[in-house]
Amino acid sequence: MRVAYVCADPGIPVYGRKGASVHVQEVIRALRTRGADVELLAARLGGPPPPGLEDVPVHPLPGSGNGTSGERELAAQHAGGAAHAGLDALGAVDLVYERYSLWGRAGMAWARSNRVPGVLEVNAPLIEEQARHRTLHDPGRAAAVARTAIGAATAVVAVSQPVAEWATALAGDARKVHLVPNGVDVDRIRPVAGRVPMAGPTCTIGFVGTLKPWHGLDTLTDAFARLAASDPAYRLLVVGDGPEAPGLAARLAAAGVADRAELVGAVDPVAMTALLHRMDVAVAPYPASATYFSPLKLYEYLAAGLPVVASRVGQIPDVIEDGRTGRLCPPEDPCALAEAVLGLRKDPGAAAALAAAGRAMVERDHTWLAVADRILQMAGAPVPATA
Repeated sequence: MRVAYVCADPGIPVYGRKGASVHVQEVIRALRTRGADVELLAARLGGPPPPGLEDVPVHPLPGSGNGTSGERELAAQHAGGAAHAGLDALGAVDLVYERYSLWGRAGMAWARSNRVPGVLEVNAPLIEEQARHRTLHDPGRAAAVARTAIGAATAVVAVSQPVAEWATALAGDARKVHLVPNGVDVDRIRPVAGRVPMAGPTCTIGFVGTLKPWHGLDTLTDAFARLAASDPAYRLLVVGDGPEAPGLAARLAAAGVADRAELVGAVDPVAMTALLHRMDVAVAPYPASATYFSPLKLYEYLAAGLPVVASRVGQIPDVIEDGRTGRLCPPEDPCALAEAVLGLRKDPGAAAALAAAGRAMVERDHTWLAVADRILQMAGAPVPATA
């Protein structure tokens, strides 16, 4: 089976370190594991191919260039149709897999016109996201592009229920929209054998993610300051980079706990496991507005055998069952976050039970291979008997 994977979004370096980058890499790995020959059409690479993907053929797509936000938007609109020529050059393929981008409209249109199954993966309501957090000059055209891409797809894969509802509203047809949450590589990310989280002399609270406003970093900082003020054993390990990094460092310094916090910046996916192994508990303190995410970090935390404390928002309660596979707390509540961590610190046995149940759950339900199998089935593509 020959698969064309299209990522026309210039904001996603497909071989980079962002969560979206990891998502692209892992889906390609899973498709290849299932026997597919994958050809990658991408607007931005972001670096050399990661281990295991060195032999994937890459076909560059134009990006949005430089200039003002309006000029970049116009350039991106024109570039959004460039995948047509790239797909024509590939020749015969059995499946087009396109990651939805704000102006990407060519992959699904090409698949339909060539009578090839087309899967559109929708990870976020990008129109609203762009308007809220960046600048969007032509929302009407962006909506038209989304409707065209969704309408042309054989199947639409949404990573969370809110995203599925958004895509359904644009498509007008709920039958083609399918909920497929994200996954994790349970072979690459494993627990430390024999280790009992929260049982050591220190307690390291871990956070992984791009440092942006919708990740609840203020809540995390305040909760950590409360815990550190009462117990010198607490440490904070933050993995990731982004525009909020200077503000995070300043808040930690103002709280007098900067000497117990380590901000390691962004790392390659292959380095993530070792950092997860340094954590005793992992947190996802999303604010109340973060309703549509399917956080990769949750699955990585669980795969690493860590007890997890997360906000009770969006899809998170569908992943974390409070009291069985993790702890949930109200969003934007540093006291509740601190109390949940403290409760696990006081009861390492309970923390270990949560961690074990979480690991078993992702092994059973949330591997990238399981994700790929569901997507292939929805597209009507053959799934090997070994799946």
